Amino acid sequence: MDDASSTSLSPTPPAPSVDTNEPPLGAIGASRPRVEGPAKVTGAVRYAADEPMGDLAHGWVVTSTVTRGRIRELDTSAALPMPGVLGVIDHRNAPRLNPEAGSFFGPDGGMHLLQSEEIPHSGRPIALVVARSAEQARSAAMALRVTYDEEPHDVDFSPDHPAARPATSHFGEDATVGDVDAELAASAVVVDERYVTPEEHGAAMEPHSATAWWDGERLQIVDSNQAPFLVAMTVATLFHLDPKEVRVQSLHVGGGFGSKSGTCGPQLVLAVMATKMFDLPVRVTLTRTQVFQIVSMRPATDQRVRIGADPDGRLRAIDHAAAFEISKLADYLENCTELTNTLYAARAIRTRRTAVPIDILPPYSVRGPGTTPGSFALESAMDEVAERLGMDPLELRLRNEPAVGPVTGLPFSRRNLVACLMEGARRFSWATRDHRPRTRWEGHLLVGTGLAATSFSAGALPSSASITAETDGTFTVAVGASDIGQGARTALTAVAAETLCVPSERVRLLIADSDLGPAWGASGSRGTASWTWAITEAAAKLRSQLDDAARPQTASYDTTEALGKLPLMERHAYSAVFCEVTVDPATGEVRVRRLLGMFAVGRVINPLLARSQLVGGMIMGLSTALHEEGVRDAATGRHINTDLAGYHIAAHADVPDIEADFVPDYEPDIPAGVKGVGEIGTVGTAAAIANAVWHATGLRQRSLPIRLDRVLEERPGS
Repeated sequence: MDDASSTSLSPTPPAPSVDTNEPPLGAIGASRPRVEGPAKVTGAVRYAADEPMGDLAHGWVVTSTVTRGRIRELDTSAALPMPGVLGVIDHRNAPRLNPEAGSFFGPDGGMHLLQSEEIPHSGRPIALVVARSAEQARSAAMALRVTYDEEPHDVDFSPDHPAARPATSHFGEDATVGDVDAELAASAVVVDERYVTPEEHGAAMEPHSATAWWDGERLQIVDSNQAPFLVAMTVATLFHLDPKEVRVQSLHVGGGFGSKSGTCGPQLVLAVMATKMFDLPVRVTLTRTQVFQIVSMRPATDQRVRIGADPDGRLRAIDHAAAFEISKLADYLENCTELTNTLYAARAIRTRRTAVPIDILPPYSVRGPGTTPGSFALESAMDEVAERLGMDPLELRLRNEPAVGPVTGLPFSRRNLVACLMEGARRFSWATRDHRPRTRWEGHLLVGTGLAATSFSAGALPSSASITAETDGTFTVAVGASDIGQGARTALTAVAAETLCVPSERVRLLIADSDLGPAWGASGSRGTASWTWAITEAAAKLRSQLDDAARPQTASYDTTEALGKLPLMERHAYSAVFCEVTVDPATGEVRVRRLLGMFAVGRVINPLLARSQLVGGMIMGLSTALHEEGVRDAATGRHINTDLAGYHIAAHADVPDIEADFVPDYEPDIPAGVKGVGEIGTVGTAAAIANAVWHATGLRQRSLPIRLDRVLEERPGS
C-alpha cells in the first residue's frame, strides 16, 4: 500500500479543544496541495470573465491608432443602428471622474479614461461600444470612424533626456554615505559601466476582465485584480462614491505579476462607466493585444554603476545612478537602487534615481519592481569587479558582508545571505569552477556558470481579519486576501488551523472580497505576512475569550496599530542563485542548463507551494534574461509585439533543471515569522544568467534580453 493510501486509511485523531495549551498541530511547515487545485484542473473554477450574469451587456474597447494628438471627429452613426448595440461611450458623454484619484504615487491620469479628446499615448482607450453580446460590440466598434489631429510624439527614453528630473522620494531619499568620488579615486580597481533593460509586461495567462452592476444603491464588481479592498477604495474615489457603496470581488485570478495590483484597470473603469449609463450589468474583457496596449508595464531602465575596490576585494565605493521612463500622466518609482542600499558594505555609497517623462502609458509594478532591473545592474557590476581582481565572485560577495544596514545603519532583523551563498555553492559544486572565462567547451558549445546574490524587502502592511467560532465546532476566517495563484487559500487555512489548534478541515476561509474589511493586496511580497499577522492575532483573541456555550462568537483584529510599534530594523528576504548555461557562438543561442536557488524567506508555511512560487519566479527571471522585450516602433511610437507570439516568454523547452530550497530563517516581531516569497525568485536570476554567459563566452552582456544577435560571433572558434 502506498503512502497516500495508508494516510487516507489512518484514523483521524480527535480534534484538540481550542481552550487548551496543546502544542500546534504542525499545519504550518507541512507540504499540502492547494485546496482549490481540483476545482481548477477540472474547470470548475470561475474567473472574472466566467461569472454567470443575467441580462448581461458587453463592452468592447476602441483604442487610439495614433500615439499623440487629439480626436477631431468620432463618428458613431454607422455603429449605433447595428444589431444589439446599446450605445457608445466616449469623451463627449462619459461620466466625469475625480482627477485626484490614483495610487500611492498620487493622481494617475492613466485611469482617467474618456475625459477629453486628447490622446496622450499609443493605444489609449477612446471609446467603449456596449452591446448585447461581445460579438455585436466588436462588430460595432469596427464601424466607428475616427479622425485625428496627430501631433509629434516623444517615446525616446534616455538618461540625458531634456525632461529628465529627480524621481519621487516616495520610498526614501537617495543615499549619500561617505565621499564616493574620493573613494573611487583611491580604488585599485574601478568598474564604470551602463546596464540597460527594456519594457516588460506582466503577460498573465488570464486577460483583464471586469463586470459591474448595481444592486439597489450599491455598486457590485467582479474583477480580475490583486487587491479587492484597495481597488474598491480607488473606485469609490474615482467615481465620487461613498466607499460603503462599492463592493469588489476577485475570487480567482489567472496570474497578475503586478499588472492587476491596487489600481483600477481600464476594464474596470470602463465597465463601471457603462453600468452607470445603461443601468445593466456590463462586462468588459480586454483582448490580449489590448492588455499589452493599455495595461501598465515595467518601464525601461538605463543604469550606470561605478564600483571601486581595493586589491583584496574590499569595496571602497558604490555609485548607482538609475534612470527609468515614466508617463506624463502619472508619477512612479522604479526603485532600481534598493539593493545597492542594503546588499554590500562599502565606505561610500551614493544612489541617484532619475525619472524621464515621455509619451507612454503610465508604468507600474511588475515582478520585483526596481529590484529586478537593479539586481541585473548591481550584480553584473560586482561580477566585473571580481573579474578585474582575478577573484572568485563568491568570495568577493562574502568579503563585503555588512554588519548593519550600509546606508541606514540599522540592525538587520535576520540576515541569512551568507547561508544562502554557502549552501548554494556547496550544492552547485562551485569550488570546482575555473573562474577564467571561455575555458570550457563541450563540442561546439561553450559552457559557463554564474551566480548572483540578492535581497527583497520584507515586512507587513495594515490588514484586518475576523474569525467566528460557529455552533458546529468549525471556524469561519474572513480576511480580504487575494489568491492570484500563489496558494493563499491553502497557506492561510494552515495558519488559521495552527493558531486555533484545530484540524484544517474545521476552518472555512473567506477571501477576495472588499466587504471582508481592510487588507493589503497580493503585491510587494507582503500579502501573506500581512494577512497571517491579522489572522494570528484574531485567533489568539478568540481563544482567550471563547466560551463554547456562547457560540457563535467572533473576534477581529486590525494590525495597523501593532505595525506602528515595530522596532526600526532592516527586514529582508535573501537568496543566492547559481546558473549553468551553454552558448552556441555560431548561432548566438543561449540555453540555461541548470538553475539553483537558495532562499532565506522566513518561516515557510507550505514548502510545496513556496517552492512552486520560487521556481516560477526563477523561470520569470530566465524570461527577463533571454526573452522579454517590449519593442516600440520609433516612427509611430506604438508597441509592435503586442501578443504572446511576438512578446517572447519562457516555454517548456526553455526551462532547465531548476531547484529551489530554503535555509532556516525566521522573521522576528512578525507573528508566524514569515517573509514574502512572491518576487525574490525573479530578482537575482537574470544577473546570474548574464554572469554565466560572460563566463562561457568572455563577452559581457550589459543589455537585456540576451538576444541571439548580441551573442553571435563572426569567428566562433577563435
